[in-house]
Amino acid sequence: MTAGKLRPAGRGGGLLACGGATGACVAYAASDMDQHGYTPRRGAGLAAYENVLARAGLAPVAGIDEAGRGACAGPLVVAAVVLDQAAIRRMPLLADSKLLTPAAREEVYAQIARHAVDWHVVTIPVGEIDGLGLHVCNVEGMRRASAGLRRAPGYVLTDGFPVRGLSSPALAVWKGDRVAASVAAASIVAKVSRDRMMSELDQRYPEYGFCRHKGYVTDEHVRALAEFGPCPEHRRSFRCVPEPWQVEGE
Repeated sequence: MTAGKLRPAGRGGGLLACGGATGACVAYAASDMDQHGYTPRRGAGLAAYENVLARAGLAPVAGIDEAGRGACAGPLVVAAVVLDQAAIRRMPLLADSKLLTPAAREEVYAQIARHAVDWHVVTIPVGEIDGLGLHVCNVEGMRRASAGLRRAPGYVLTDGFPVRGLSSPALAVWKGDRVAASVAAASIVAKVSRDRMMSELDQRYPEYGFCRHKGYVTDEHVRALAEFGPCPEHRRSFRCVPEPWQVEGE
């Protein structure tokens, strides 16, 4: 059978390969996927998922990830990055954004901008997060990031949880930013883009230290909130953000 599509086979694990002359579908369990060549190889490193999808005729692959989910200030930023195998080979430093120093992230970000097949960034402001809820915004941001790509990917890998409504077949990958090159690239683009935004916000609201903690809940940030109260870029729906009348000394 020649695979035309690859998608999750259900709760039992594995992938479902669909296509060929008859359009038939065959489910591959994790235990027998090796013999058919549809399972990511551990020795392939970050390129494992992209390699197996390319063998199934589903290249290039888009990865989607977000930055700022756990912050109590600033936007949520979602990135989609499309990589082919040639692009991955040109980026030997590619890794999960959380494992890289800020300088290394900037370097790899520049490589992604040069070598990626396509990429798109979506920024979701604080007002939408407070009005719709964080998870709703996260899922919608992933849909918008995918829809904004000029080059339609053959397959999409999302970090952590499944996303319905994407224009291409997709698979949710647990800790995807550590095991899939395209998701790692998306994590870097989202993180660098958001860090730059928070540094700009630091110039407008220097009393909060956004350039250092990027809006996440640190001791410094909590003290600033207690002293100055929230600014317009704080997420009022988060419990750690006090109401203005709760500020110390008022």
